[in-house]
Amino acid sequence: MTLNTVTLVGRVGGDPDVRYFESGSVKCSLTLAVNRPTSRTDQPDWFNLELWGRTAEIAANYVRKGSLVGITGALKFDRWQDRSTGVARSRPVIKVDRLDLLGSRRDNEAPMASNYENDEF
Repeated sequence: MTLNTVTLVGRVGGDPDVRYFESGSVKCSLTLAVNRPTSRTDQPDWFNLELWGRTAEIAANYVRKGSLVGITGALKFDRWQDRSTGVARSRPVIKVDRLDLLGSRRDNEAPMASNYENDEF
């Protein structure tokens, strides 16, 4: 049995980066700051998020820097080769399947919405 599930609640670190592809797909990239409940410092952990399809469109329309969101998804690694050095590089990314808008209407500057599940892979 294998399991790859990530569930986080935190604040968005910047406005969404949205890309539309000729195929009709939509991709949204976000960063998420999550405080550890046992941390004695005020430094959050930062996570890179990747959203696709309808979930990406919802994030583009309703999520802004500082928005409180909950996500559920799977951990994956983006891999590439550094152009200048040729060294293999990677970074962890959470591919979001579900997005919950948790802030108030004023926090999100849009009507309250929740429970958006990814319908496209």
